[in-house]
Amino acid sequence: MIKPILDYVVIETVREEKKKGSIILPDTIEKEKSGKGKVVAVGKGKKDSSGKLIPMEVEKGDVVIFKKYSFHEVKIGDKEYLVGSQDGVYGIVK
Repeated sequence: MIKPILDYVVIETVREEKKKGSIILPDTIEKEKSGKGKVVAVGKGKKDSSGKLIPMEVEKGDVVIFKKYSFHEVKIGDKEYLVGSQDGVYGIVK
């Protein structure tokens, strides 16, 4: 597993299947990556100019919507993750 530093988050994308009639189409058919995923790890946050720690707004287990191209793909074993700054996250799905 990856232990992120600073304000980085590790996201496992949520694979959604779409159904057309009686045929199920996995999202891997589409060209773009899903903008929705589950946070599996977070860093402690980053420091502001005065050295004060800015805490993370996302937590492990949150389902988030993120900018599709703000994250880097990382493969560990059989699993693929996205790693990037918390700034790439639009919001938390409730």
